[in-house]
Amino acid sequence: MQIRISWPAGHLTATLEDTATTTALEAALPLASTARTWGEEVYFATPVSPALEAGAQQVVEPGTVAFWTDGDALALPYGPTPISRGDESRLASPCNILGRVDGDPRRLATVHDGDPIRVERA
Repeated sequence: MQIRISWPAGHLTATLEDTATTTALEAALPLASTARTWGEEVYFATPVSPALEAGAQQVVEPGTVAFWTDGDALALPYGPTPISRGDESRLASPCNILGRVDGDPRRLATVHDGDPIRVERA
């Protein structure tokens, strides 16, 4: 499945794998939220509350689409976070891995804390 994530300064698409979390997220689309930033990560609350899946990861590649089950939020890292070691993208805690951003994830740098975010099927 592909999703489109939009904010005032831009948008991107992401390709998601077939997981239980993706299925729950798809059922909630379209959704609107408020962006939060944490280092070089954008995250935002969603109306879904999936369980932590086998294969959840805390250190991921930039551009990974992750679901932070502790906060019911999509997490989109594009570089280091405040708890990263070196240049890694380290999430706050292990997250369900849903897929990847299509193209350059550094486009997320134009998202500002408090921006409105919209997620819909692409």
